[in-house]
Amino acid sequence: MNRTPMHPVTDIRRASERFSTRTGWLDSKHSFSFGPHYRRDNTHHGLLLVNNDDIVRPGRGFDTHPHKDMEIVTWVMQGSLVHQDSTGHSGVIYPGLAQRMSAGRGILHSEKNDSWRLQGGDTHTEPVHFVQMWVAPDESGIKPGYEQLEIDNELMTGGLVPVASGMKKHEGATAIRIKNKHAALHVARLQPGQSVTLPEAPYLHLFVPRGSVTLEGAGALGAGDAVRFTATGGQRVTATEPAEILLWEMRATIRG
Repeated sequence: MNRTPMHPVTDIRRASERFSTRTGWLDSKHSFSFGPHYRRDNTHHGLLLVNNDDIVRPGRGFDTHPHKDMEIVTWVMQGSLVHQDSTGHSGVIYPGLAQRMSAGRGILHSEKNDSWRLQGGDTHTEPVHFVQMWVAPDESGIKPGYEQLEIDNELMTGGLVPVASGMKKHEGATAIRIKNKHAALHVARLQPGQSVTLPEAPYLHLFVPRGSVTLEGAGALGAGDAVRFTATGGQRVTATEPAEILLWEMRATIRG
């Protein structure tokens, strides 16, 4: 990994520029090269390799499939997602609950929309909307693992909350732990007029999964828009309508 920062850059990527995968049950938007979608100049930013914005229909989802040597963080905005994996972990992920899966030397897992259920005798159906993010681990071949944590109350304050981190400064904070000491995911839920200030870091990735905000010095950002910062920070992000933002703070990058 290369820790040398580049010249200051603020690179705005609009929602319409993302790769797209659509099937009968999945609407997925990819911020970086993913699956059959590949562009050599768009494989990662800092340590972040995947930022998939997914909507899955009720009763459907991803069947059992493998992963290896990746820290996978899932954040749900709407609905619920059932997780099961080959290490024996299972659970339901919903808004306000952070989940991390360390693929390590190899893991199998599935993810399904859990909203196909009966309520008062009626079938209740709701799509699940979530963002799944993959970060390179510090080392390959580690033991696979799983962690989840309820942090919804902390998000009600409107500030940036660390929800997944490998950084030493977040030990004992609200964050679940990831196996990369140079990366941290922050989340903020903002009401109109509320602002947060971005940390200064060699690499930042700001994503707006819902709502709209303004970025100081750059203007309006809507749902699905992202910004890749290099060697900068300190800008204010202000909500113009109820919004949620996901911010990766990264102190290193992947070579190449």
